[in-house]
Amino acid sequence: MEGLPTTTKGDKRWRSKNLQTSKPSLLMAFFSCIAWLYVAGRLWQDAENRTLLANLLKKNMEQRPKVLTVEDKLMVLGCKDLEKRIVEAEMDLTLAKNQGYLKNQLRQSESFSEKKLLAVIGVYTGFGSYLKRQTSRGSWMPRGDALKKLEERGVVVRFVIGRSANRGDSLDRHIDEENHRTKDFFILEGHEEAQEELPKKVKFFFSTAVQNWDAEFYVKVNDNIDIDLEGLIGLLEHRRGQDSAYVGCMKSGEVVSEEGKDWYGMNLIGGNLGMRNRTSNMPLVPFLFSPKILLSISM
Repeated sequence: MEGLPTTTKGDKRWRSKNLQTSKPSLLMAFFSCIAWLYVAGRLWQDAENRTLLANLLKKNMEQRPKVLTVEDKLMVLGCKDLEKRIVEAEMDLTLAKNQGYLKNQLRQSESFSEKKLLAVIGVYTGFGSYLKRQTSRGSWMPRGDALKKLEERGVVVRFVIGRSANRGDSLDRHIDEENHRTKDFFILEGHEEAQEELPKKVKFFFSTAVQNWDAEFYVKVNDNIDIDLEGLIGLLEHRRGQDSAYVGCMKSGEVVSEEGKDWYGMNLIGGNLGMRNRTSNMPLVPFLFSPKILLSISM
């Protein structure tokens, strides 16, 4: 009887070895495919990026930067609109001149300038002189509505004071509060109120007063002196129109501007004038000035 095919032990071992080696090979092949797909995808993506960058560079090369002209720069800065407005304003100004509008305005301004003040009276005071100011208000210096009526007559009266060395301290606040109540102060914002600064205060007050008020005379008095206000107004009315007049405690009249004559001096405040107050070693500060003298002092 023919025998059936049989397998030996050697065949079984060979088959088991083939099965064991085929599994790792399949795994390696699988991972190799995945790696190949990944690398291919990256290469494809890089190729697309390079193509995109090349297209952008090509477009940028074709679109060269535009050279801005002066007109373009002015347009960007908005100067063209401003230039148009200036041209329009010049046209309006020319039209106004042709219609005589400016002449009418000049006539109005001239008529207004004719209403010149008679005097600006500065009453020198200090931080610790509240009682002296109250005494002046209660004696010769008008208050409230009476002060306004006096200004309508052409006479301005103000207490003159500077600022504290420590700006904004209690001294400054008290003066501001008092001025808010009485409205009769002329505060010199650029002057430091101190005993050693009194000569500078004189010049600072007069130069600032000339800029703020157009008056025939500018008067300086102290807060410890009572004056006959009506008598002073009469004196000023009598001297109205004297361009170079001043009145002091030792002399009054016209200022001598020619060398060799008596009372000539190159500088009215300080300098070598030699005219001094009998009660002080401080250079004499005239009591009353006309604008022409003040302009020469403030220079």
